[in-house]
Amino acid sequence: MDLSVIEKLYEVVAGRKENYEEGSYTCYLFEKGLDKICKKIGEESAETIIAAKNRNNEELTLEISDLIYHLIVLMNQAELPLEAVIDELEKRSQKIGNLKPTRQTDKNS
Repeated sequence: MDLSVIEKLYEVVAGRKENYEEGSYTCYLFEKGLDKICKKIGEESAETIIAAKNRNNEELTLEISDLIYHLIVLMNQAELPLEAVIDELEKRSQKIGNLKPTRQTDKNS
């Protein structure tokens, strides 16, 4: 698996933020601002959940891809470098015994 595609996408999105391109959906999102970007993340999250509950992996793949794209737009809007997220995921992947105690309410969610 080549994760450099995420890096490339991050850079393309960063480029759109710096250089407006007519007709670009990414530029449109930056133009509309944080509220629009967050709204799209909410929509894509809901669509991802529905695809998962429908057990439709083709649809799930598309919705997860949309969600990741919009998260990358948000990261650029917030000027959060991709490395910050990668570093955090790296730290989390090295934890041992990361289980949290469950409460009764957790079992039903």
